[in-house]
Amino acid sequence: MADTPVGAIDTLLADATAEVDDPEVRYKLRTARQLTDVIEQHHDDLVAVAVDATGSDEVEKQLHARRQGE
Repeated sequence: MADTPVGAIDTLLADATAEVDDPEVRYKLRTARQLTDVIEQHHDDLVAVAVDATGSDEVEKQLHARRQGE
């Protein structure tokens, strides 16, 4: 996932979690990381719906490229 903007956020959150000792802050950072997984899954679901609706592999390629910030 690190090759996407959301993946970069996840990596930053993981690094911050490793550096923090406060249990409450670690909990919040872990929760934020879980939310990045939700965002990725939501995007994948939307791509699948768009491809099903259009029947176009080109649409899928364009949406995945947008996810990666291209």
